[in-house]
Amino acid sequence: METNQLTTGQPKKIGGFATRIALLIGTNVAVIALLTIIASLFGINPQGLVGLTIFAALFGFGGSFISLAMSKKIAKRSTGAVTIVTPQNDTERWLVDTVARLSRDAGIETPEVAVFDHPAPNAFATGAKRNDALVAVSVGLLQQMKPDEVEAVLAHEVAHVANGDMVTLTLIQGVVNTFVILISRILANVIISAISRDGRGGAGIYFVVVMALQVVLGFFATMIVMWFSRHREFRADSGSARLTSSAQMVSALQALQRQSLEDDLPDEVAAFGIRPSKGEGIRKLFSSHPPLDARIAALQNPRG
Repeated sequence: METNQLTTGQPKKIGGFATRIALLIGTNVAVIALLTIIASLFGINPQGLVGLTIFAALFGFGGSFISLAMSKKIAKRSTGAVTIVTPQNDTERWLVDTVARLSRDAGIETPEVAVFDHPAPNAFATGAKRNDALVAVSVGLLQQMKPDEVEAVLAHEVAHVANGDMVTLTLIQGVVNTFVILISRILANVIISAISRDGRGGAGIYFVVVMALQVVLGFFATMIVMWFSRHREFRADSGSARLTSSAQMVSALQALQRQSLEDDLPDEVAAFGIRPSKGEGIRKLFSSHPPLDARIAALQNPRG
């Protein structure tokens, strides 16, 4: 593809929505009920626990939803992605037309289409709503992949949008954030009560204990979120196969396998990129993407 005249900026260093909301509410009700029972067994005041739970939920979900609401602006600023408003050349016209066709086939409105200046082949999707999203591709992707492979990558990102993956991952992040905030404070109160003669510790000690517990619990919470993220990648690959073909998506993933350039997408959008992280050992548990071999195998040997 011709990429010399692309308009780019410089980067700076589970069902429908109603189902997800119902699942979220049900999960939070169950959490409150379970913790209330546990608190009663340990003599903790349930009234105080309710207040603490509300506090944890506000902070746990608040940050996640604020990030989601600002995701498109953050993504553009952090990657230097420039939206194609009026196509200026054949490549830009092809990109916009292809995303529009794939979106129509997926049953969503056409996302914004953007290009960012990076030599490594990559793409990502983000946005708070299925019908108000952003799909961006790197110059490296357009330069190093064949048109049918680029189309498969675009279909993968459109599938993310159609599946509501950005909202789903935000809900999951909010749930685990709430657990981390809530449980760390409950355990801190138990620990302070155990080590203090009068059952009360200084605010400074309490703060240090809470922060330490949040780090430890956050470690495990991140593994949970990343597991969901990896599962979501398989779904997006399958969505791309339906919108294009399995052969096209496999070819695109194989092209990524041959690529040795480092993929350094900012953290804000890395989970929604097409390329896998290269963690080994325990680091695999913190990878947002499955290995390319596993994704190719899933497409070549679909279950069911």
